[in-house]
Amino acid sequence: MEKFIYNNIEINANIHEVWDALTNPEKTKIYMFGCAAISEWTPGSSLNWNAIVEGKEMCYVKGHIVKNYPPIHLSYTVFDPNSTMEDKPENYLTVTYDLEKISDDVTLFKVTQGDYSLVDDGERRYNESYNHGDGWNPILIAVKNLVEAK
Repeated sequence: MEKFIYNNIEINANIHEVWDALTNPEKTKIYMFGCAAISEWTPGSSLNWNAIVEGKEMCYVKGHIVKNYPPIHLSYTVFDPNSTMEDKPENYLTVTYDLEKISDDVTLFKVTQGDYSLVDDGERRYNESYNHGDGWNPILIAVKNLVEAK
C-alpha cells in the first residue's frame, strides 16, 4: 500500500517570492536546518543539501531534480548519504512541491514525500519523517515566516 506524507500551507506572498525561497540556497539555509540547496535545477541535475559543520562542508541529503516547472512545480529525489542504507535508486524518496496562486498575494504551497512503501526500511523512515516533526509542517511554517517577513 502506498505511503506518502502530505502537507500544505497558505503563504501571504506572491508565487514568485515563495518559489525563490524554495530554490535560493541562501534562503533554504534559513529553514532547512542550515542546509543550502545546491543544484542547477534542471531535470537530471544533482541536488545536494549541504551545511558547514565545524568549518567543513557536509552533504546531509542528496538527490536529483526530476521535474522543474517554475514557479508552480518542482520534484526531486532524496537520500541520506550518511545512513547505513545502500545508496541505490530504489532507496530514494521523491519530494514534490506544488504552488498554486490563490490571489496576487496568496500562494498555496503543497508538499508530498514518498512513496515510503517502495524503499528499504520504509516504515521506520516514514515514522521518523512524520512523527518526529509532523511531516513537513515545521518546515512549511518556517518558509511562511521567512517569506512573509520580507
